[in-house]
Amino acid sequence: MRTLFLFCFLFTAARAGCQTDVQQPFKACRVTGSTTLFDLKNNRWMISDSADAAKGTQPASTFKIINLLIALETRVINDENAIVKWPGHTDTTLYGYRPDIYRDMSVKEAFEVSAGWVFIELAKRIGREKYRYYLDKCDYGNGDLTEKDADFWNFGPFAITPKNQVAFLIKVYKEHQLPFSKRNLAILKKVMITEEKEQDTIRSKTGWTRIAGKNIGWWTGYVTTKDNVYFFATRILNDRADNNPDFGNCRKTITRYFLEQLEALHH
Repeated sequence: MRTLFLFCFLFTAARAGCQTDVQQPFKACRVTGSTTLFDLKNNRWMISDSADAAKGTQPASTFKIINLLIALETRVINDENAIVKWPGHTDTTLYGYRPDIYRDMSVKEAFEVSAGWVFIELAKRIGREKYRYYLDKCDYGNGDLTEKDADFWNFGPFAITPKNQVAFLIKVYKEHQLPFSKRNLAILKKVMITEEKEQDTIRSKTGWTRIAGKNIGWWTGYVTTKDNVYFFATRILNDRADNNPDFGNCRKTITRYFLEQLEALHH
């Protein structure tokens, strides 16, 4: 069964009959989307839907990965323990009511609990010209920063594809072809740890934004095992009118489904 799955997963475009296997976890979650994986040891891309993986959407909070690096490199913050003062207001219409995060907070905690207001405050200090420079150097996203609000990664025309997300993470892991110091990359890698076991470690970030009546959800990151590294970007979409309570969880359950099939994760 695993051999059949891998064959289907690797050659979906060439074998229409395999389509059901790779779409099953998305259908079970009542969402559309794709999972993009890269197996470092075997230099192999695995994509559940190549057309979807080539479409750009807002990165939402997955942007915090590169945003943390830019904030460090521009010296807007010295390290992940820098405290950002609560500005005393937030737009609960866009982000929902989360009183637990409305307080002074370290950048590290803000990354972990996805406190968007912290990174909006950092973005105001960084400025668009510096973003243009670093995003271009990193080949991250489509470069469209015409959105006037600070949080251009949630709303507006700035977009990134799942395959672009993975390509960037590969550079982060290799510490290659990026305009960031080894110190700052080490800080990011430490902050990104979301699960650490004897057999594998996950470094990742979730994202969720709401655009034109649609939910757009992400889980991006990479898994290090004893002998390999697997990079991943899952993006899912559905209509907000569906009121699917499992939407947030599905970002991870779908990704784990594929990673476990590849034995990149263990129960």
